[in-house]
Amino acid sequence: MSAVPPGARDAVLKFYFGPMDCGKSTLALQMNYNHRRQGRRGLVLTKHDRSGGPKVTSRIGLGLEAIEVEDSLDLVGLVAGHDRIDYLICDEACFYTVEQIEQLADLVDSYGVDVYAFGLASDFRSVMFPAAQRLFELADEVCRLQVEVLCWCGRPGRLNARVVGGAMARTGEQVVIGDTDDAPVRYQVLCRRHHRAGQLGEGAGTETSGMRSAV
Repeated sequence: MSAVPPGARDAVLKFYFGPMDCGKSTLALQMNYNHRRQGRRGLVLTKHDRSGGPKVTSRIGLGLEAIEVEDSLDLVGLVAGHDRIDYLICDEACFYTVEQIEQLADLVDSYGVDVYAFGLASDFRSVMFPAAQRLFELADEVCRLQVEVLCWCGRPGRLNARVVGGAMARTGEQVVIGDTDDAPVRYQVLCRRHHRAGQLGEGAGTETSGMRSAV
């Protein structure tokens, strides 16, 4: 892998974000398909995919094997180990380390690799993930995905709530893997009003006063 020659096309760092169910992984898979059809060579990366394995999976049934991004993985070194890489698809980029986001920017600026990152902006407390914050700061383009996700009340879903034992959690580890089913730890998309109020909708449970006061 060599540095970008003078006059070469500028590569881009793009960050696509949105709540659960807005189609981030679906778009990541579609973009990879489109680039490969044009003869471009790329790598697909992920971290903490819902499948539990090194894959990018979508809730509509699409999936693809991917490289799992461990905290120790040097992304510049990963790309340098291949003959030619034109682009990276980085799903669940919100879970990468801040250093790895810097490495993605290095790949764009110094080596001409296009980087398309996908992920959540904020955690279950509505606090930004450090990696997502750095992407907001560094990306050439930041795009909120427009696939409509609704809160139980019908308003646009903006934030992800963590539900533990039927109650909305306000404290805990920033990253706990779950999904949207009835598992002991699950996630639910809410509008800002009901996320702040801790209201999960009729029959879904509401946060306890003790959890609310622990903010």
